[in-house]
Amino acid sequence: MPIVSSKGKAMPESPIRKLVPFAEKAEKEGKHIFRLNIGQPDIKTPIEALNAVRNHTVEVLSYSHSAGFRSFREKLAAYYSKHQIAITADNVLITTGGSEALIFTMGSITDPGDEIIVPEPFYANYYSFSTQSSVTVVPVISSLENGFNLPDIEEFEKLITPKTKAILICNPGNPTGYLYSKEEIKKLADLAIKYDLFLISDEVYREFVYDDSKHYSILQDNRLAQHAIVVDSVSKRYSMCGARIGCLISKNKDVIDTAMKFAQARLSPPTFAQIASEAALDAPASYYTETIAKYKARRDTLVEGLQNIPGVKVSIPDGAFYCIAELPVEDAEHFSKWLLDKFHIDNQTVMLAPAAGFYSSRDKGKNQVRIAYVLNRRDLSQATKILQLALEKYQNDEYRIQEVPQKV
Repeated sequence: MPIVSSKGKAMPESPIRKLVPFAEKAEKEGKHIFRLNIGQPDIKTPIEALNAVRNHTVEVLSYSHSAGFRSFREKLAAYYSKHQIAITADNVLITTGGSEALIFTMGSITDPGDEIIVPEPFYANYYSFSTQSSVTVVPVISSLENGFNLPDIEEFEKLITPKTKAILICNPGNPTGYLYSKEEIKKLADLAIKYDLFLISDEVYREFVYDDSKHYSILQDNRLAQHAIVVDSVSKRYSMCGARIGCLISKNKDVIDTAMKFAQARLSPPTFAQIASEAALDAPASYYTETIAKYKARRDTLVEGLQNIPGVKVSIPDGAFYCIAELPVEDAEHFSKWLLDKFHIDNQTVMLAPAAGFYSSRDKGKNQVRIAYVLNRRDLSQATKILQLALEKYQNDEYRIQEVPQKV
């Protein structure tokens, strides 16, 4: 019979979504699940975005320009200028989510067999996108022990080969919440210039930085005009994950022109989602400040709760709304399935994202989970209490050796 492709077989399962069948089964059994596995905020979408769709005057839902509405790109350029990032609308390409921006980037700058260096752990879909593009991810390992800070530049330099095309970072980081300092960005910029590499920065969580920290974009380093590619999205900044609108930004005309050919092949980004996203830029400054304050409070609640659980290690994230926690278990995926399949307290349980899926190195992160602090503080507090009780039971052989199905 016909068989699927080797590339298809190599595509990894999402560590964020692979346990969904277990969650659906648990909910059918009447359990309430605190979903800490996925970065789906409960923050309200700006009313400006919703009203723009509700009150639209569209009579024909037509294609837009393949690069997206020019009015939207001009407003984005104005937004970035407020963050000391000098670009024009012609440097911006609207995409169907930040995911498409990354896919377009890889398609535009790599050939099959090329390599991209990525600090690990990294956003799991980077591995999926590289598989689609037949590109090899070369990991530089950071560790929880030092808060997932940037590995020594010498570690990057050791990995550069004639096949290396780019370095890819997420700033602030998903799944670690690590925020790269200006000095660290400068070191990466020096390396990109020295070896004539692209430096790609996923800056989806730019607004979410805490404790008086400051975000520094690669686009703020003028030396990187021909090297820098930024990926961004409205999904998290405006709590508009379902809009699927992102953008690719570069001052390198060849990159934009090449990415445009991929954009033309998919015709255009969705019209209503662009209408909403453009209007979201009119949200008042208070929307950002109030949202950041909520996430900081949630971070503090989650970290305090995790630090009170014996055997759990966690680094304090400086940005985004994720953290990596190391659990006193051998196999975090087995434990996460067990939580959904076998455990509850008063019909309540917790859903986590096993962190091994955020590593490409074999056997890394097996006892770690990624936690998204997107729930309110009361729910986060309850979730950490459930997690503590679950770990106490699971550490008993009687519970740990219970058979948990691989799939549901």
